[in-house]
Amino acid sequence: MGNRMENLHFTVEGMKQMGIVKTIGAGLSNQAAERVQRSCKVVDKRTRVRGGSGDFSASTYYYITFEFDGGERMELEVKDTDFGMIVIGDRGELHYKGTRFLEFVRVMEA
Repeated sequence: MGNRMENLHFTVEGMKQMGIVKTIGAGLSNQAAERVQRSCKVVDKRTRVRGGSGDFSASTYYYITFEFDGGERMELEVKDTDFGMIVIGDRGELHYKGTRFLEFVRVMEA
């Protein structure tokens, strides 16, 4: 029984380390990416809640899907403040770097 618990511990620790390496890799990739600015339309918004059971607090993640000319779409994680200010149907300029949302500047239509 002790051997099985030891193996489980190593498996869990290995998975944690892989997650950390993946996160660091994505951060480095975003850092190296060029800043991009593209015209787009907001086509969807969603949230994801993780945790919240027992003594653990819940965390909410916010996502917006942007559609570019030609139909290409990109979903990016955004801050709660940006999520609240951006509405489905908004048109504007999306600024991003790799998979990191930087800014959305809404274009006011006359």
